[in-house]
Amino acid sequence: MAPTRTVLVTGGTIGLGFWAAQTIARAHPEYLVVISARSDATSAADTINAALNQTNTIFLPIDLASTANVRAFAETWASKSFPPIQALVLNAGIQLPGALKLTAEGVETTFAINHVGHALLFHLLAPHLAPNARVAITSSGTHDPAQKTGVSDAVYTSAEALAHPPPDAVNIPGRQRYTTSKLANVLWTYALQRRLNARAPERGITVNAFDPGLMPGTGLARETNAVVRFLWKNVMPRMLPVMRLLVSPNIHTPAESGAALARLAIGEDLEGVGGKYFEGIRERESSVVSYEVAKQDDLWEWTVRFLRRDEEEGARWEEFK
Repeated sequence: MAPTRTVLVTGGTIGLGFWAAQTIARAHPEYLVVISARSDATSAADTINAALNQTNTIFLPIDLASTANVRAFAETWASKSFPPIQALVLNAGIQLPGALKLTAEGVETTFAINHVGHALLFHLLAPHLAPNARVAITSSGTHDPAQKTGVSDAVYTSAEALAHPPPDAVNIPGRQRYTTSKLANVLWTYALQRRLNARAPERGITVNAFDPGLMPGTGLARETNAVVRFLWKNVMPRMLPVMRLLVSPNIHTPAESGAALARLAIGEDLEGVGGKYFEGIRERESSVVSYEVAKQDDLWEWTVRFLRRDEEEGARWEEFK
């Protein structure tokens, strides 16, 4: 049977994205599920297919740190004649706790991968979205200082300052770059939904942001030192009940959070729901600053201006064509 719809999950080869992709593939064997990352070293697509005794999951490589690669990915996508996209799960992310790192294009790497690459991917794939398609964006509770997660508070001054840090921001903690990029995810969620409602209501596209909670054992700590990686991968996953009791109930296995993320993409109970922030399966308020329209608009306008090839392309993006 030919697939009827497509779901794309970035960062779908490991951790949260893997479990979300597997949940979606199980629930909808009639969908084509595309998982994307820089590589599929663990043969995740084959693993999902074998586990489900299906063949509807495939892998396509993407490097979100490179706008040229994202554009090539979109061109490949168009050439494949895939079914319309029912859900875009923009999940891939990186945390760099060390010194400032720039992409080959001169953009701060955390912001480039966690926001810029995903924003470009959305704009390029927007023509392929099905009616009433969904966009789910993985953020983090760390974006909200009120949650007191113990990570450096997010500080948003402008998108330009995040992309090209000025001298006084070169030495800020890498984890602050991460939390601020996660704030950008929420700001962009709200900015995108407002514009979809105003400029393309007939398409019925909905966008929501997602906090998966703390998930020990995932690949998020891959850039940390050996001791932290060992604790993250081998010790903390065995301590979840204690951590939930002593630290926060918002601590989950990747499988648990993956199922919650999949619900945003395909859950019947969320049909037509957009412009919201979810902590796992629970809708809640995001940070106070995330509702500042001026910051949402600054991020939106900078992103389109930075990524468009020319004004004509930018105009098409603003009309979601």
